[in-house]
Amino acid sequence: MTKRDYSLLGPDGARAVETGLAAAEWYHTEVPRKVMKDLMQRSDSPAIRDTIILYGCMIGFAAGGIALWGTWWCVPFWLAYGVLYGSASDSRWHECGHGTAFKTAWMNNAVYEIASFMIMRNSATWRWSHARHHTDTYIVGRDPEIAIMRPPAFAKLVAAFFGIPDVLAFFPRMIANALSGPTADERTFVPQSEWAKVQRVAIIYTAIYAATIGLAFSMQSILPLMVIGLPRMYGAWHHIMTGLLQHGGLADNVIDHRLNSRTVYMNPVSRFIYWNMNYHVEHHMFPMVPYHALPRLHDTIKHDLPAPNRSIAEAFREMWPALRRQLSYEDYFLERALPASAKPYRTDFHKAALGDAIPAE
Repeated sequence: MTKRDYSLLGPDGARAVETGLAAAEWYHTEVPRKVMKDLMQRSDSPAIRDTIILYGCMIGFAAGGIALWGTWWCVPFWLAYGVLYGSASDSRWHECGHGTAFKTAWMNNAVYEIASFMIMRNSATWRWSHARHHTDTYIVGRDPEIAIMRPPAFAKLVAAFFGIPDVLAFFPRMIANALSGPTADERTFVPQSEWAKVQRVAIIYTAIYAATIGLAFSMQSILPLMVIGLPRMYGAWHHIMTGLLQHGGLADNVIDHRLNSRTVYMNPVSRFIYWNMNYHVEHHMFPMVPYHALPRLHDTIKHDLPAPNRSIAEAFREMWPALRRQLSYEDYFLERALPASAKPYRTDFHKAALGDAIPAE
């Protein structure tokens, strides 16, 4: 059984470079050039509409929560505000980081910076972290954004629904960044030219949180923290729920997104919060296609992809048993079945990367 070292400075990362898994050429479904050009067309309109709805709802819910503070009637307002703050910010950070949500660059950057702060991610660091995630998706020792390691730490996964591990890790890292720039592992993917920016962003974040905490003490109330900070915890459940499904229980150390990513059909509300990232195989295969075009991309290439899960509940019913089995058999994974019309996996890399892995029967 393989013992994985997820450290970016460990032997698994070095082995990935040696074997050609790092920065490898990934499989892509063939799409006619004209069709792809149309799918990649950027537009401000969908993202402006969604951003107005998002921030308008957040302002309204926060106002209701503040006005009703001290009564039980404020609870629904804060719950709604929390999921937009602590979950919708994840998808906005993500898509605006790709630069595809809006056509206009400054709009992408503005929403990216706001969302990065809300989701408690250094905007300078995570831009490069996510670039590595796409270059080396679920390559052990290379991908800094692997959400479910093997064997799975179930207590940590449950705590993640309340934002606990992320928040506990964020503040020491923020202070370290503010004092000395990127940490040692961050310097493996953040260019040196960006190190000063990492430090500057961390200083700004530290100042905002210090001011918010100071205001809470002066008011002798947690109300300021209900607006800034705490929603990252009590509103995290939706982005964790959807995020775990992206790659959970699937293969690692492969160079075919059909093996390591999962597409799930979701309800309209979750799709708004998640900004269509439920089409996750499609996004990883063609990351420059804007979020609003992912349903069309799905229809274009679904003949070559594993069947999507039909709901969030169905996806969890598939994933959790696989994660439980990984407690005993670290190499176990769910192997995705391709339709008859699909091109097969690259078996040379598949066998080399998976070795003695135990796929689902």
